Amino acid sequence: MKATPLAIPDVVLIEPKVFGDARGFFFESFNQKAFDEATGTHFQFVQDNHSRSGRGVLRGLHYQVQQPQGKLVRVVRGAVWDVAVDIRRNSPSFGRWVGAELSEDNQRQLWVPPGFAHGFVVLSESADFLYKTTDYYAPQHERCITWNDAQLAIAWPYAGEPVLSAKDQAGKPLAEAELCM
Repeated sequence: MKATPLAIPDVVLIEPKVFGDARGFFFESFNQKAFDEATGTHFQFVQDNHSRSGRGVLRGLHYQVQQPQGKLVRVVRGAVWDVAVDIRRNSPSFGRWVGAELSEDNQRQLWVPPGFAHGFVVLSESADFLYKTTDYYAPQHERCITWNDAQLAIAWPYAGEPVLSAKDQAGKPLAEAELCM
């Protein structure tokens, strides 16, 4: 696999080695040893999640104030713009974001460590989004930073008004958010 640290080096874009021919393709979607070497970390994943969303659905920016989750994310159908925001108060990159397109065609994965808020917007007609987490979902600890926070100024590559859940509509700006670290 090829691992590329992004502008916030703790967030890593992972590109698996894909073997393809006229029959289709094969790639190893996860290997603990290779993941540890690529990210310089060692996390145990405890939960796998799968969401399906339509064009323009924006999920996020989610995080947990207790039991923070690291996420290894990928798309198996469609395409999304995926974003990680550093919300670690003592980090030199606090309040900065990075983003990458993840799709069924590029087969990229993004490692989003604990201490980051995470979100994505669907660019295709629909998208199936998979993610492995390093801690269990704890709804009582989940928080949301508003997707269009002026302080963050995330360059979402979606021209229309995104489709948001009630939870995401109630997100708070980073300056008012309860943070975990």
